[in-house]
Amino acid sequence: MSLVTVADIRHDDLALTPTIESHASDELKVVSQSATDPETGQFFFLVKGINGDFEEALDADHTVSEWTRIAEEKNTRIYRIGHTDDTILLSPMVTSLGGLMLEAKGSERGWTVRLLLTGRESLSGLWEYCESEGIDFTLKRTFRQDGWEHGEPSTLTDAQRDALVTAYDEGYFEEPREASLADLAAVLDISSTAVSGRIRRGTAQLVESTLLEE
Repeated sequence: MSLVTVADIRHDDLALTPTIESHASDELKVVSQSATDPETGQFFFLVKGINGDFEEALDADHTVSEWTRIAEEKNTRIYRIGHTDDTILLSPMVTSLGGLMLEAKGSERGWTVRLLLTGRESLSGLWEYCESEGIDFTLKRTFRQDGWEHGEPSTLTDAQRDALVTAYDEGYFEEPREASLADLAAVLDISSTAVSGRIRRGTAQLVESTLLEE
């Protein structure tokens, strides 16, 4: 059984921290499943909502040694980015502890990461590493599960996940609410009653898997 850990990490020398701070409104995350470029050791990043001076921020970022824009569609771009020698990278330590970085995205506190670890000892080792490096490590939640996909509890069905993700994307959980059950039903092509049931059961599964086992 694995331990999924969600945490906020912050340090001035963490990869792309200066760029994240200057472009808080942009959505920046590591491209999942890509790891690093085997030829150069560079990382791939996806950025949404880019404003005009994003690449100027990359040029000024002391953690960036070089960057290349490799894809673009509307306001979304993918970059291949190399880091300076002094840049702090968390993923190598996670790997050395037998873990896997499931997701890493920019946040107000630097990076929010979702990790798959082998257990509490691995989490403790990572915590000690961050403390020794002066990295602010704020644990948000942990939960155990037998399997994993997209970093979510394995008890969540595909239908429940689709309903919850659609509800989130369409603004159903916003205040004030930006979408109704009828709107979600139209997107998912099912009845409003079915949408309501999937959201209710999916939410119950998430609470059981993430909160009750913390």
